[in-house]
Amino acid sequence: MLQVKQELLAALSQALDGLLPGSGHKAAFESPKVAAHGDYAITAAMQLAKPLKLNPRQLGEQLRDALLAAPVYQQWVQDIEIAGPGFINIRLKPTAKQQIVREVLAAKDCFGFQPDNGQRVLVEFVSANPTGPLHVGHGRQAALGDAICNLFATQGFNVYREFYYNDAGVQINTLAKSTHMRAQGFKPGDDCWPVDPENPESKAFYNGDYIQDIATDFLAGKTVKSDDREFTASGDVNDVDGMREFAVAYLRHEQDLDLKAFDVKFDNYYLESSLYTSGKVADAVSRLQAAGKTYEQDGALWLKSTDYGDDKDRVMKKTDGTYTYFVPDVAYHITKWERGFTKVVNIQGTDHHGTIARVRAGLQAANVGIPEGYPDYVLHTMVRVMRGGEEVKISKRAGSYVTLRDLIEWTSKDAVRFFLLSRKPDTEYTFDVDLAVQKNNDNPVYYVQYAHARICSVLRAWADKDGGDVASLQSVDLSALESPQAQALMLQLAKYPAMLSAASADFAPHDVTFYLRDLAASYHSYYDAERILVDDEGIKKARLALVAATAQVLHNGLAVLGVSAPASM
Repeated sequence: MLQVKQELLAALSQALDGLLPGSGHKAAFESPKVAAHGDYAITAAMQLAKPLKLNPRQLGEQLRDALLAAPVYQQWVQDIEIAGPGFINIRLKPTAKQQIVREVLAAKDCFGFQPDNGQRVLVEFVSANPTGPLHVGHGRQAALGDAICNLFATQGFNVYREFYYNDAGVQINTLAKSTHMRAQGFKPGDDCWPVDPENPESKAFYNGDYIQDIATDFLAGKTVKSDDREFTASGDVNDVDGMREFAVAYLRHEQDLDLKAFDVKFDNYYLESSLYTSGKVADAVSRLQAAGKTYEQDGALWLKSTDYGDDKDRVMKKTDGTYTYFVPDVAYHITKWERGFTKVVNIQGTDHHGTIARVRAGLQAANVGIPEGYPDYVLHTMVRVMRGGEEVKISKRAGSYVTLRDLIEWTSKDAVRFFLLSRKPDTEYTFDVDLAVQKNNDNPVYYVQYAHARICSVLRAWADKDGGDVASLQSVDLSALESPQAQALMLQLAKYPAMLSAASADFAPHDVTFYLRDLAASYHSYYDAERILVDDEGIKKARLALVAATAQVLHNGLAVLGVSAPASM
């Protein structure tokens, strides 16, 4: 059907050029708002009516006549109707819709994929500081980042996944001090606990039980290993520097376990500290100064970010000589550009919204050839967790928030991924733990997975009885697939490639969840309307081919989300 659509579009383009030379590029099909009106809709007559000085409906009739005369329309189109002020509705022949079944079964796991486009894209996501377990917000970011990477891969991009983290600074010092306090035998609630000896006003210690675990293992002289580092503890309660290194490695290991449980992998871990030790921060600052885009005021160094649309100039270097956090971000993104990543996407929380303008301003001011609008950002809100009708706010393990691992243990990896991807990233989301474990149609991930498992059950029954296999269905006669439910299901299958392309372009994996729910609903309706394993061999194989194609697309779509497609439930 995809090939049919391309042939019909080519003929439409030719017809439009015949009406108004140079207008062929306007050839496009839309989905009718009411399915009963047809399979495709054309609005070109209303677009061309003004330049041609014709009534849109009259122009629509001329276009209709031209299309009816085209051999490809005679082959694949059952009817063309004019509606309203010039809408053209096209109704396909059943044979046209049936082609999608062959296309899916032939392409298998690659159905919907576009050829290699030669472009590299770097997606930076999660990027949690190693100061505690990953929380539910990190989980939403991990699900978003991984699914967006998968979407890019379907569109022919060479995808690179990167995790950036701050392995120095105030938060890491707080981690070290919190661990040191625990190692000395103190705990949250003790009179001395909230007081930082170097900053009596501070109460920013970490209170979770994981801090005690770190301290205990440090004193025991244990070795911890993560994807990017390994460290052996000295066991000396006064070795605060060693405790800092051990705590970072310990929590990096914990985060690795969280990500493994979530089935998320990265190609590279990039350390913020490396930007300083390699001189990249100093180099970025020098570039900005050389370009005349900085000035000194009140003992601080400022960036003229208002030259690039920011609402005010921003401090780069504070009076104490330390850099504000957007400066290493600028240096980091220059390295992304220098590594050959002309397309970069950052997945971050909405609390990072204020950094977008200043990072982009810094990149433009650095004058290294980076285009405006680089990098792209996808911002997401945090997640509320409901369990037993009440909001869950505290995890004993973390001390102050629900961890990603908590959520996976309460439900499943599949449920967490599907649920966290089921809304636009920038919309508030409440994760209902009770719903996520239900085995009924109210649970969206169960509903979709059950459709796949239901088809697999039918295919197994056929294989057990007749010895058939899916590969043999590619060449069967599909003419029996003429019922309204079968045609609706085939049209739904045909929407998958365009949906993938649009979801990739819009950074919108939630579109995949919506599509899969619609496809599952279409399959369930078909299953309820027609028996598949009937006595008539021709009808049976045609129906088996249709449901096998449906299972394949369900599998492919779930794979984009990082969700399994079980063969039984």
